[in-house]
Amino acid sequence: MGLGFLNTISQGSREARQPWAPFRDRFAVDQIVHPVIYLNKVMLEATKARVAPVSSAMLYGRGVFTTVAIYNGKPFLWPDHWRRLKDHAERLDIDSSGLNDDNVGDAIRKLVAVNQVKRGRARVILLARSGRDIWKTKKASPNKTDLLIMTGESQKIPPAGMSLAVSPYRFNTLSPLAGIRSLNYLEQVLSWEEAQNRDFDEAVMLNERGEIVSATMANIFWVKEGKLHTPTLSTGALAGVTRAAVIELANKQFIPVIDGVYELADLAEADEIFLTSSSLGVALVTTFDFRQYSVTPGSVCARLSDALKNLTVTSRQP
Repeated sequence: MGLGFLNTISQGSREARQPWAPFRDRFAVDQIVHPVIYLNKVMLEATKARVAPVSSAMLYGRGVFTTVAIYNGKPFLWPDHWRRLKDHAERLDIDSSGLNDDNVGDAIRKLVAVNQVKRGRARVILLARSGRDIWKTKKASPNKTDLLIMTGESQKIPPAGMSLAVSPYRFNTLSPLAGIRSLNYLEQVLSWEEAQNRDFDEAVMLNERGEIVSATMANIFWVKEGKLHTPTLSTGALAGVTRAAVIELANKQFIPVIDGVYELADLAEADEIFLTSSSLGVALVTTFDFRQYSVTPGSVCARLSDALKNLTVTSRQP
């Protein structure tokens, strides 16, 4: 089948459900938060944590976050996550003074130890207390930003690989939030839910120009004739930490990488497709446009997946 089918499933019709969906393991994105969280230098039960209800974060979503993979009890590629988190905070005028790579990294490691996480995920969130807000309290809080950290189990990926739809929703590259991992994440969640309602694991998102951006919650790569392709950041794609790591690993293995602007037709002609994120690592897409994909020994996806797994073991994490 060609792009006509992609246009059909992007309408969200019930008829576009996958016929094999009842027989495959669903993509488990649900994550139970571990019992203890970290909030402003204090460890406490997750159910008892409280943040300011009248704040720029709660009222307007002024906040940023990053999700960090935990391997062998250590945060993977944490310095890279921190650099991006700090950059995104500055772009949204969120005060991160007093916070740095070392003290936030120490907080993650302490929480990981308390929750006894060997393999899992940590979410690090900066919540702005105030900004140029319409609703304010009379007395300003002494804390300009709340630091919230929580941990959870690793994300489960279907053993048979992931299925990919096309989302009917579009990214807006003109938004001031484009390319920022902000708390304004509902568009991505709704896009993911729409794909799930059609029994797909994930969905390709396009921008207002019809260019491929990413999946709803991950970066996307594909292989065509031995060359690795991924959307450039100007499309609205997030500068993913795992995305950058995979590109570096590909360069080390002399796999040609093309960071460009693409349309759905380019993806439909791919030989291999995979998604990357801190939660997924490298996740093979086995179904797109009802086309089936498989990983063969020596394939680009298999090589990069193995290389990333090896990096989680050999990388010197603090």
